[in-house]
Amino acid sequence: MRKFWLVFAQSTTIALGVLFVVVIFRSDWLTWRNVNNGPGITIREVAAPSSGGAQIDSLSAAAKKAIPSVVNVFTSKEVRLPRNPLADDPVFKRFFGDHPTSRSQRVNNLGSGVIVSSDGYILTNHHVVEAADEIQVALHDGRTVLAKVVGSDPETDLAVLKVNLTGLPAISFAQPDKGNVGDFVLAIGDPFGVGQTVTMGIISALERTHLGINTFENFIQTDAAINPGNSGGALVNAQGNLIGINSAIYTRTGGSQGIGFAIPVSLVVQIMDQIIKHGSVTRGWIGVEVQDLTPELAESFKLPSTDGALIAGILKGGPADLAGIKPGDVLIDVNGKPVKDSTSLLQLIAAQTPGQTAQLKLLRKTKEIVATVNINKRPKIEQPVDDEQ
Repeated sequence: MRKFWLVFAQSTTIALGVLFVVVIFRSDWLTWRNVNNGPGITIREVAAPSSGGAQIDSLSAAAKKAIPSVVNVFTSKEVRLPRNPLADDPVFKRFFGDHPTSRSQRVNNLGSGVIVSSDGYILTNHHVVEAADEIQVALHDGRTVLAKVVGSDPETDLAVLKVNLTGLPAISFAQPDKGNVGDFVLAIGDPFGVGQTVTMGIISALERTHLGINTFENFIQTDAAINPGNSGGALVNAQGNLIGINSAIYTRTGGSQGIGFAIPVSLVVQIMDQIIKHGSVTRGWIGVEVQDLTPELAESFKLPSTDGALIAGILKGGPADLAGIKPGDVLIDVNGKPVKDSTSLLQLIAAQTPGQTAQLKLLRKTKEIVATVNINKRPKIEQPVDDEQ
């Protein structure tokens, strides 16, 4: 009898040990569902773990679809070097003679681009091709061809190039504003000139503004690794469709720190279409200086919220001045579209067509008024200023 209890105790201990290991390391084995397979027959099957949606095991199909549409962009330009301060020294001249008053050297730059049409139009960043004397595009199939700038827009950092080739693999565009925070994305480009590279991440945030990068900002933020040379490359979704053009990174070291910014496809299409049709971008302008409403300002103006943009200054004789708008007014609506802050006002005014009129809804001492403004063409500026509409 004692021997029987000893065997029983050992068997129980072993069984409990096995159960403990299963619970710790493979708890999914204990998730069962019953499947009725006929009268008196029940089969136990392991339930598939819930994924909350379609499970993605690989993004190779997306990469394979988008990679042929991404190109390397090589630029060169002549840069004048500063004059050596010793060149005017009499002692220096005595031993080394006179030297030319200025010298120059060629500087090469590297970036990426995205083929957007089969007949040779390519999107890239303005800063990649700015002031370039010569632009070469290296295609995925190994061909290299000269490109020319069709037009560029410094205020969004976008440019359109053209190459004399047809039958090129144009990228497919995702539907605008359909991406969500947490979606998988791929960044494709040529970082540091090592060759075409694909990095993976997610959408970290949407509609990033007030970064001081461009005048018109509405960035997609991603943690996909973006490094020098990726500028102008593609940010694509899990289906391989373009959702943005990689433009900038936040870094303290010069390399990727997981905070990259891409220009969304909704803005890209607007700018690209205007450049291809007209060679430049035309925006609306009414001649006002605005600022965001802080809680303190909203309270002092007796406003219910901080939505809107405070008119801080008016250009004398400008469209807003002629329409009767005054400093201290709070602009809350443009043609039926609400104004959230100064950035949204800038974008709403810029989207208006010069030569037409716009209905602006304002609050003046808590009283709501409507002003009709003639939209003028936004003047070109050397340095983007993000608070002048």
